[in-house]
Amino acid sequence: MNCVVGSSCSMMASRGSTVLVLILCSALVSCHAAGGRAGRALFTTFNVLNYGAKPGKQQESTQAFVKAWRAACDFDREARILIPPGVYKLGETIFQGPCKSQTPITILLQGTLQAVSDISAYPDKGWISFDEVNGLILTGGGTIDGKGQDLWKYDDCKTNPDCTHLAASIYMTKVKNAKVKSINLINSMGFHMHITNSYLVRFHRLKITSEDGPNTDGMHISKSNTVKVSRSVFRTGDDCISIGQGSNNVTINKITCGPGHGISVGSLGKVANELDVQGLIVQNCTLVGTTNGLRIKTFPASGPSKASGMLFKDIIMENVKNPIIIDQNYGSKSTKPSRVKISDVIYQNIRGTTISPVAVNLKCSAQEPCKNIRFHNINLRHTSNVRVSSTCTNAVVQRTGLQSPQAC
Repeated sequence: MNCVVGSSCSMMASRGSTVLVLILCSALVSCHAAGGRAGRALFTTFNVLNYGAKPGKQQESTQAFVKAWRAACDFDREARILIPPGVYKLGETIFQGPCKSQTPITILLQGTLQAVSDISAYPDKGWISFDEVNGLILTGGGTIDGKGQDLWKYDDCKTNPDCTHLAASIYMTKVKNAKVKSINLINSMGFHMHITNSYLVRFHRLKITSEDGPNTDGMHISKSNTVKVSRSVFRTGDDCISIGQGSNNVTINKITCGPGHGISVGSLGKVANELDVQGLIVQNCTLVGTTNGLRIKTFPASGPSKASGMLFKDIIMENVKNPIIIDQNYGSKSTKPSRVKISDVIYQNIRGTTISPVAVNLKCSAQEPCKNIRFHNINLRHTSNVRVSSTCTNAVVQRTGLQSPQAC
């Protein structure tokens, strides 16, 4: 039917527009219900309560968590594991992959996971372990409580070089494409987080607190490639973040560290045939009241390896004991030099206060001197207006810009 210009034509156009709007609105609602992706079904939620988890009880919920993970891991579409508010007691818990879905599994932690205070419950390296998982998101604002204060008495690593480290709160091995954000970790037994043999793992907005425990590193990274840590707070009894052998392309950005032992590369060279460390960026960080600031440490009498390509930039120190330190005679009385080659290290725009008169202390190996160590704009002053100094042994150093302390 032809439409003659006039009121009837306007009415038909109006009705057509209304129908079009209704169709578009319906499509938008359908898209939103599908999680914002047209043609995709809703993700499936696996609630740990439905698998027997008992919040607020003394009984363990370990098996319930493993069952919920197994169901989500074996699901071939998008899955979310929900841990509602409440306190859940867990012994050693292993989230084992590989999983079927091509999309990351999301663990929404709203409650508190609390470790069982029995050292025999943790025969391996981790309390909560992720093994061979490709695609993981751990978030939700919840808390992981290692109850380390009940087990720290068993840590004899200061007196026993062959000691067995207590379990890490989170232990990741062979994990790829993972993100951990908006999680609190407190009072770990050993390390709060240990990441090894992993690739493309990101950590964001973490709060890690354990000031009194021995060897409670906030995060230890080893044998891993492309790890990023940002916008997090570490208050630990050991290193805030430690970079171990085989770590490549690690970025640490906007971290607040302290108390603790600072940000450390190492210890390196403790065991035979260690892998090299290469490609570390530490920037926009603040260290407060730490024993060390930026530290590289290697054992003497070590096998050959390399630690190179490191940038420490835009760092603020507040009341730090050893702001910049390289110690290649760490942890041993051996007279044999370290064979770890340290090279291509840049310290740029480092400023703040120290409680030590020696603000820069480079103790490098007599057999493998530190090479191409560059300082640009270093401004460190003593809290009591004592003149600060620098010490360099077996190090080839270049300095530009402001230098306080003066070059050694």
